[in-house]
Amino acid sequence: MRVALFVTCINDALYPRTGQAVVTLLERLGVEVDFPEAQSCCGQPQFNTGYRHATEPLVERYADAFEGYDHIVVPSGSCAAMVRDNYPRIGAKAAAEGRGRVLSAAAERVVPRTYELTEFLVDVLGVTDVGAYYPHTVTYHPTCHGLRMLTLGERPRQLLEQVEGLRLRELEGAEECCGFGGTFAVKNAAVSSAMGADKARHIEASGAGSVCAVDNSCLMHIGGVLSRSGSRVRPLHLAEILASTREAPL
Repeated sequence: MRVALFVTCINDALYPRTGQAVVTLLERLGVEVDFPEAQSCCGQPQFNTGYRHATEPLVERYADAFEGYDHIVVPSGSCAAMVRDNYPRIGAKAAAEGRGRVLSAAAERVVPRTYELTEFLVDVLGVTDVGAYYPHTVTYHPTCHGLRMLTLGERPRQLLEQVEGLRLRELEGAEECCGFGGTFAVKNAAVSSAMGADKARHIEASGAGSVCAVDNSCLMHIGGVLSRSGSRVRPLHLAEILASTREAPL
């Protein structure tokens, strides 16, 4: 099986270890992983801010960059949701404006092959025990895009529950937004900060030493709040935990 890694902007710029962890994990499971260098932003920041037309070239670029791969694996619920949920909308609106079906065709080429990491592991590879080892207490924050747009459900928890040594702690108010929301955190800073403080308080109350999620954007926000409060809780992308083994611990 030949798959492509869509690493996403925030991982490429700020959290490269997440992309490395995905490659380590998938290769351990016998998957051939490529990194198409033509990849760029999925267009989510532009689209969410109202610049639909500025997003359109990125839809075509994504489709061209990932042509020919069996699957496209994305370690980000929000970016996977952008492709799966919004690319068809962008194509449909362009067609309704009389600009043809180029964008709709681009969406049709990639939407069925784009998977968030936990979907790919559970639904495509059919595994929940990936041979991981992480002997620490962890709580899981289900991010909004993964929870509400991709409906990841229990997939991330199923994977965490099979990690050797890991003790999973419940998180109060788990389904509440952490307050990041991309540009929301900039445009509504006070509300975003209050939501982040609530999430951080619940994470601390869980007694976990690490908090994990499938989106580093949310973990960046949560981690900032925890850090400023002096917390020692460690924010980690789920991929990093799953890539950890006895031989190569995190």
